[in-house]
Amino acid sequence: MIGPANATETHGDAPSSPDAAPLLKVLAVDDEAPALDELAWMLGRHECVRQVVPAGSGEAALRVLHEEQVDAIFMDVQMPGLSGLDLARVLSRFTTQPPIVFVTAHEQHAVDAFELNVVDYVLKPVRDERLDQAVRRVVRQVSGREPVAASADESIVVELAGVSRLVPRSEVLFVEAQGDYARLHTATESHLVRVPLTTLADQWREAGFVRIHRSSLVALGHISEWRTESGRTTVVVGGHELVVSRRHTRALRDLLVRRAQPLGRGGS
Repeated sequence: MIGPANATETHGDAPSSPDAAPLLKVLAVDDEAPALDELAWMLGRHECVRQVVPAGSGEAALRVLHEEQVDAIFMDVQMPGLSGLDLARVLSRFTTQPPIVFVTAHEQHAVDAFELNVVDYVLKPVRDERLDQAVRRVVRQVSGREPVAASADESIVVELAGVSRLVPRSEVLFVEAQGDYARLHTATESHLVRVPLTTLADQWREAGFVRIHRSSLVALGHISEWRTESGRTTVVVGGHELVVSRRHTRALRDLLVRRAQPLGRGGS
C-alpha cells in the first residue's frame, strides 16, 4: 500500500503495444487515510494505471490539479470542506475536465452525480471487478474507443417514495424525455430521473441505446417489431408502440439490419 503523501508508479504487465489501452495517471481522493490507502493500492494494481497520486481532501486534490495534469479522478463524495460534489462542480468550469469516478459509501448522491456527468459511481466496500469496470470505462472515454470487451451492466439510482433503488440498465426498455428529466421504462414500472435525455443518449450509445425521436431513446436489443404503415414508422418495445421520426428512420433500420434482428411486419 501507499501512504497519502506519496505517489506511486506502477508498471507490472501493463500493455505496451501501440493498440493497447492508454496508461492512466490517476488522482485518488479520500479524507479517510485507510480508505485512501486502499483505493490507491487497488488502482495501482490495475494494468491500465501507470501512476496514482493520492490526496487527503478536496482542497489538496485541487492543488494537485493546478500543479499537474491527471487522466482521471477517483474520489469520495462526502468530505469535510470541499466535498467531492463541490470539487466536481469546480472542475466542470475547467476548459479540460478529467473523467471523474465517485467512490463512496453513500448511494443517495448518485442522482446529483448524473447531473455532473461523472463517468461512474462505485459503492464501498469496493470490489475488484467493480473498480475494474470503472477504470475501463475511464479508458474508453480517454481513448475514444472500447479497448476490451463491453463492460458489465450499469445500475441507475432511482428514487421511489423517498427510497433510493438501483435499477440495472439492461432492464430499461426505452426512455422518454420529460422536460429536463427522463423517464426510464422497464417491463414492469417506470422511474423519473433528473437527467436530460440528450445526456443519456450520449452516455448509453455504446450500450445499444439509440435515438428514434427527439423525445425517445430505445434499447436496440429490446425492439421486437418494426412497422411501416401509411408512411408512419413505429417500433414495438416491451409491448409499447413508439413512433420513429423520419429523421431517425433510415439509421435505425440500418442498425437493425446489421444486427440481423428478426423484424416485424413491414420491415422488409
